[in-house]
Amino acid sequence: MVVCGDDGLAHRLAAELRVVYGEQVTLVVPPNVRIARPPVVGRARGASAAALLDRVVSAAVGRTNGNGNGGGGTGGSGPAAGEGARGDRVLEAVEATETVLAEAGVERAAALALVYDDDETNIRAALTARRLNPRLRLVLRLYNRRLGQHIEELLDQAAVLAVGDADGGAGDTSTTVLSDADTAAPALAATALAGTGKVIQTDGLVLRAVDLPPGALAGADSGRGLCTLALFSLNNTGAAPVEGARDQGPRLLPDDAEVRDAGERGVMVLEQVSSSSSAAEAQDRRRVGVLPVLASLFSRRLRWSLAGVGGCVIALAVALSVVTGIHPVRAFYYTLLDLFAIDDPAIGQSLGRQILQLLSGLMGLLLLPVLLAAVLEALGTFRTASALRKPPRGLSGHVVLLGLGKIGTRVLTRLRELHVPVVCVESDPEARGLAVARRLRVPVVLGDVTQEGVLEAAKIHRAQALLAVTSADTTNLEAVLYARAVRPDLKAVLRLYDDDFATAVYRTLRAAHPRAVTRSRSVSYLAAPSFAGAMLGRQILGAIPVERKVLLVAAVDVGGHPQLEGRTVDGAFRAGAWRVLALEGQPQVAGDRVLRDGDRVVVAVTRRGLAELSGRVPPTHPTGALG
Repeated sequence: MVVCGDDGLAHRLAAELRVVYGEQVTLVVPPNVRIARPPVVGRARGASAAALLDRVVSAAVGRTNGNGNGGGGTGGSGPAAGEGARGDRVLEAVEATETVLAEAGVERAAALALVYDDDETNIRAALTARRLNPRLRLVLRLYNRRLGQHIEELLDQAAVLAVGDADGGAGDTSTTVLSDADTAAPALAATALAGTGKVIQTDGLVLRAVDLPPGALAGADSGRGLCTLALFSLNNTGAAPVEGARDQGPRLLPDDAEVRDAGERGVMVLEQVSSSSSAAEAQDRRRVGVLPVLASLFSRRLRWSLAGVGGCVIALAVALSVVTGIHPVRAFYYTLLDLFAIDDPAIGQSLGRQILQLLSGLMGLLLLPVLLAAVLEALGTFRTASALRKPPRGLSGHVVLLGLGKIGTRVLTRLRELHVPVVCVESDPEARGLAVARRLRVPVVLGDVTQEGVLEAAKIHRAQALLAVTSADTTNLEAVLYARAVRPDLKAVLRLYDDDFATAVYRTLRAAHPRAVTRSRSVSYLAAPSFAGAMLGRQILGAIPVERKVLLVAAVDVGGHPQLEGRTVDGAFRAGAWRVLALEGQPQVAGDRVLRDGDRVVVAVTRRGLAELSGRVPPTHPTGALG
């Protein structure tokens, strides 16, 4: 296996292949240690995490006390790129050229992962690698979805033409295009929202997993037959940290006995399996209508003003019909004439008619400024379509999103799909996500989050959650610490790279704010299993974070798997390894349904379980089983 990249995902993927699947990996990274810093292990990582946490806490406290010294700083420089994970062969190269790929052994490799941060670099290297080895399984990291589909078809077609399909020689050749942003965004968005499920969507199915508090499974399971995916640790759901809870960490895919003995543990269950077509149709029905268009043109206050004036006009028309006895349609016509002061005075008519004409004239005076405001606001909407919106007054219950890079843009899109109000904070005026924010009409605060007043401008004191997904760990942590100083009960989700650092942050914030919800997520940690599975020929549909572990959802062909073929859906379950959730295209499947050759199932699987299903016996891990 060959992995080429220039950031943390490359090192994480190499470690995933070596530790979980026992593969020999050649890692190609740039010589710049600041860009290609491999994960630090052992006590050194714990010490650096503690030092970094202490430095950032001091900076955030200084900001809170008004010192004004809020610079995030940079983490300590790690070891050189050549000091890769033990057991990996590491090559240092600025770019994956033909010479570098040949030296890495691409001509003899089974799979190549190109996970550079730049799409063009990955495409150029993929074209070169396909020419060197037409039978190579390629896994590309591309942010552009549409371009990725075309590149995937192009490279697969090139492999078929080079190898030929007369003897099926190209059967194992494939190209898979993945995006770490698409993999991590649903998990980050769901974590920031209370009660929001984790949704995995396949070509024909939508699976929704939800978190339940301790003791809630018995009542819910009795009527709905929910499938338990994981048990949370006591630390995660208990009222206070529990002594010795390190040995009582989260359990992925527990058996019935473990579920019965869950006690005070929270649980994650598979709540719903539905057809993706029906879900899409329901969403389309919600979007159809004229009201969303009007809402985009006029503000809420102006819409209420127009509605009030319209109601008064209708009331005057009804009153005129009652007083004079004329037909309602004619009464409405006379009311409009009076409203716009058209010369038809009610001289010599009844007193009621004269009073109603005076009231209609008064309403006409009131209507003119409202109509003028509507025209100006509609024109202003088009004129300022390219300008960033500011957070409106009185905004509350929103999510403050820090960072509009690749990850932040995907998270923003996901939050808006869930109809969640969002206020974004971005320091770079050229960030890629600003165009998306303009299109979605999302308020944006331009400024450095580490500076005084930026979070206040985003209405952090009235927000429901803070989601910090910038590329700098220190910036994310400092923003959360400062936000907690402003509002101690704020729900916070951090994007952090280093696992030990994330654990130290989680424990410290939980101890300082026991009533607030704190979560830390690593994008590379969430995305690496999907890329590793694709290199082994597995289709990973999504990743569900369970505290500091990851539960994968994969599509597996039953044929050739003795653990699945010939067994029932319930009988194929292996605690701690995998569980069959559904047959592809069939939302409802009976537990006694026998799995046969030709079936394709959707399974929830741990990382080591995926290694077993792939026919690779994983080595014994010194720190215990991996999620």
